[in-house]
Amino acid sequence: MLRIRKFVEGEDEEVWIRIQNESYNEYEDFRPDTLEDMEIWKKNPNFDSTGMFIAELDGRSVGAVNAQIDKNRKEKTGFLRALGVIPEFRKRGVGRRLVERAIESLEERRMESVQSWARGDKVACNSLLENMGFNLIRVFSTMRRDLESIPYNIGEHMKIKIREMEANMDDIKLLSLLNNETFKEHFNFRPHTVEEIRHWIVNKPWCDILGYFFSYLDGKPVGFVGAGIDSKFIEYRGIKRGWIMIIGVLKLNRTRGIGTALMQRGMEFLKSKGMIDVELGVDDSNPTKAIGLYKKVGFKVAHKELTYAKKIA
Repeated sequence: MLRIRKFVEGEDEEVWIRIQNESYNEYEDFRPDTLEDMEIWKKNPNFDSTGMFIAELDGRSVGAVNAQIDKNRKEKTGFLRALGVIPEFRKRGVGRRLVERAIESLEERRMESVQSWARGDKVACNSLLENMGFNLIRVFSTMRRDLESIPYNIGEHMKIKIREMEANMDDIKLLSLLNNETFKEHFNFRPHTVEEIRHWIVNKPWCDILGYFFSYLDGKPVGFVGAGIDSKFIEYRGIKRGWIMIIGVLKLNRTRGIGTALMQRGMEFLKSKGMIDVELGVDDSNPTKAIGLYKKVGFKVAHKELTYAKKIA
C-alpha cells in the first residue's frame, strides 16, 4: 500500500534526511546531509514545511517531495523541490504520486503554475514530468574547470579595485543591493531581502568556507563574486572542488572585463584554499550571455539541468 503523508516538523527530520541521502547519492556532486544541515535550512527566513510530504510503501518511508511556495514572490508559482525516491523503490508509482500530491498542495494554496527540475541525463525523471504535462522551459549548464593554471591577460579590467567582503551589516546590505540590481532581468529572479542575504553569509547553508569580493571602479561598487567550499563534500567525495556560487556586474559596466577580473579573483580564492577544480551553474539563455564569459576563462560543460513548468490553475 502506498501512502503519502505530511512531514511532521520535530519528528521527521531524520526520515527526510535519510530519504534525500539515499535518493541522491548516485549524483557525483552530492554529499549526505546531516541534522545540522537541516537545522541551518530551517533558519532560512523563507522556510515553510507546509508542502513537505513523505511517501510510505508498505509502511516504509521511501520517497519525499517539497511543494514550496516562495512567500516573497509575486507570481503565483510553486516549486517542486527535493523530489526523490530511494532507488530500490522506483518504478512503482511513488514518484508520480508524490508529484500529484505536491501539485494538489500548491493548488490548495492557490498557485497557478508549478516548476520542477531534473538532470538532463536522468531519463526516467524527465519522462515522468513530461508524461504528467510538464513542458521544458529552460536549460542550464553545470560547468567545470581545473585550477592548475588561472588564465590572465585575457581582457580583464586592469583598473578596478577588488576587496573582500566583511560579515558586517554594511557589507551585507551592499551585497543585497548589488545582487538585486545585477540579477533583476534574469529568469525566475525576485529581489532577496537583507535577512535572506544575512542567512547565506552568517549561517552558510551551502558552503562552510566563503569568499565574497566587491569590485570598485572610480570608487563606486560595480560588481561582486562569491566563491565557496563545502568541507563535508570534500571529506565525503575526496574531491577538492570549490564553487563560484554567484557573480554579478551592474548593467552599465558590463563587457568591460570586470566580470573576467572577478572570476579570476574567485578562482584565486579557491586555489589558495587548496582546491584543484571549480564548478558553477549558468542559465544557457542568460540575458547577460554569462556562459560566454565562463568559456572564456576555461570552463566546460559537465552536464545539463532542465527546468520544467506546468499550469495547475
